[in-house]
Amino acid sequence: MAEVDTAVIKPEMMKSYIWLQTADGSIQEVEQEVAMFCPLICDEIIQRGMGSSKNNAITLPQRVNPVMLSLVLDYCRFHQVIGRSNKERKSFDEKFIRMDTKRLCELTSAADSLQLKPLVDLTSRALARMIEGKTPEEIRETFHLPDDLTEEEKLEPLKNITDDPRIRLLNRLYARKRKELKERERLKNVEVEEECVDYRSVDDLLSFINGGNEGLIGGKGIFFHRFQGGWDF
Repeated sequence: MAEVDTAVIKPEMMKSYIWLQTADGSIQEVEQEVAMFCPLICDEIIQRGMGSSKNNAITLPQRVNPVMLSLVLDYCRFHQVIGRSNKERKSFDEKFIRMDTKRLCELTSAADSLQLKPLVDLTSRALARMIEGKTPEEIRETFHLPDDLTEEEKLEPLKNITDDPRIRLLNRLYARKRKELKERERLKNVEVEEECVDYRSVDDLLSFINGGNEGLIGGKGIFFHRFQGGWDF
């Protein structure tokens, strides 16, 4: 009796793959289950039937280059697995976002382009922590923005034609900074008003108004008050 070879079916052999084209024109084959964790890619597959072959590859947004796609897929590959604990996910996320500001900004833009909200939220929170408590100058230095404006101009909302999540985040922070700046100016004005105190009695003031000399120095009609810790004559 002839022996029948039984093929061992490995899990990876059962996976479905799709084709994706990144901003630089390169095309790569990736696991469909992982890629579909991104809503934009999922819609392209289900609604338009794209990605089934190299000639029918899904064209990704301009902000998604090969490096960013690799990072996004790493994130999806971990989080699409059912049954992971919150502790495991948190630990992964903390290590995943350990990168320089430039790359973190690029990843935020790529995730936003792919409509991958959990990753956008994760990277945005990381960026917010990086610039929390910093001055407008320090924020601009962090994001390599020009620094030739006045303090008020630096806090003006930035134009966001492309709906860049980095600019949305900056504009929210700038709005809060503008509010803080106005409050500081208000308190400063209040302090100046409080420092200018007239120490004459009501009777002295009435006497002065009525043309008397009480409360005046040398009877010359020059009244005094205390201003910022000194006497002003």
